[in-house]
Amino acid sequence: MTFTTERRKSNTFYVIMIAGAAALGGFLFGFDTAVINGAVAALSKAFNANSLQTGLAVSLALLGSAVGAFYAGKIADRYGRVKAMLVASVLFTISAIGSGLPITIWDFTFWRLLGGLAVGAASVIAPAYIAECSPTHLRGRLGSLQQLAIVVGIFIALLCDYFIAVSAGSAESPFLFGIAAWRWMFWTEIPPAVLYGMAALMIPESPRYLVAQGREPEAANVLGKILGGNVMAKIAEIRQTVMRERQPQFSDLLRRSGGLLPIVWIGIGLSLLQQFVGINVIFYYSSVLWRAVGFSEKDSLTITVITAAVNIITTLVAIAFVDKFGRKPLLILGSIGMTVTLGTMAAIFSAAPTDAAGNPTLTGSAGIMALFAANLYVFCFGFSWGPVTWVLLGEMFNNKIRAAALSLAAAMQWVANFAVSTTFPPILQYFGLGSAYGLYTIAAAISIFFVLFFIKETKGIELEDM
Repeated sequence: MTFTTERRKSNTFYVIMIAGAAALGGFLFGFDTAVINGAVAALSKAFNANSLQTGLAVSLALLGSAVGAFYAGKIADRYGRVKAMLVASVLFTISAIGSGLPITIWDFTFWRLLGGLAVGAASVIAPAYIAECSPTHLRGRLGSLQQLAIVVGIFIALLCDYFIAVSAGSAESPFLFGIAAWRWMFWTEIPPAVLYGMAALMIPESPRYLVAQGREPEAANVLGKILGGNVMAKIAEIRQTVMRERQPQFSDLLRRSGGLLPIVWIGIGLSLLQQFVGINVIFYYSSVLWRAVGFSEKDSLTITVITAAVNIITTLVAIAFVDKFGRKPLLILGSIGMTVTLGTMAAIFSAAPTDAAGNPTLTGSAGIMALFAANLYVFCFGFSWGPVTWVLLGEMFNNKIRAAALSLAAAMQWVANFAVSTTFPPILQYFGLGSAYGLYTIAAAISIFFVLFFIKETKGIELEDM
């Protein structure tokens, strides 16, 4: 084996390690958004909260994520990607501690809002950092680590909630040291939040950021570990595509004639469609949904865990193929699959008979078909729009506007998440489950044409050539 091959393997291992450390932010992103699932009912009883107060406690974290995402790019451009990760780590840790110590529903809401800021920041920093530190031939796979970390975080949070509740007897019952189980659910986030900060202290700063700051010797050192070879030529290339005379600003996203740059609109469109297909309805409401159509509580929880596992497996599929097949083919395949499966669910639930409360009831083959379609839908999302959206958002913008544009696109994604999550219950109540899935089917169909007409393939293209 040649020295060059050994060096390339060493570089690849190093890049995987630092990308994995950055993706811990994605793990906390998923963990923080899912951990409340097992605690929300007990929390409501503990504070005698009404449905509006409980809904705000859950949903305001999503708006906090939008704010965190919007400002993360500015922090990352001014102080660096690594320091932005450290800020997110501190916010995650404080939020996890505070969420387990609330006295009223209102201070709980504050702690969750703080956690939302951290989630939003992590959703911006990780894909930007990974894209900027990845060799071109690995960038898609490493960028997909963000989505893999998110879905693993969701899965682990659900497992923690499950085991704590089972061990205590219920989420309301005392657990360790006589403290209510639901409080421990939030405290399980403390170890990974601290680990995220420790990992951030051990990884290098983005070479693109270092060049923008005029710290080229440091950038050369990092690029030597990432790429090897003639790093000074790469630095000269980067130098032409970053702003050194001033800090990037959101005004850089505007055209001279006014309005956002077309590429920024495309990034926003990607973010909105990723949420408008209704994926988070599955993750936020799945156990409630399956119980509403006739499944037992135990079976509903089991289906939810299976769905989370399916999401992990399909993200691994994306990691395997995103740099081979490209971004655009995976998005198109996913869009077609989601349109078919969502349409199937819309048809099944629209035709299902209803009980006295107006809920559809699925019996026999209809229940099996709905269950199969739901998990196939998650599969189609998991290998396409889940990870590929984050890969594209991390790489599609040029070096001058990457952090700012990614911040805006991610902020809009959280606003869309909030809109879909908060409108689903009233749509379900007044129009029915079939109509809800019908709307998501329309969004999935629109996504096919959006990709065909607006998305350009970025596989194999250097960031400096975007």
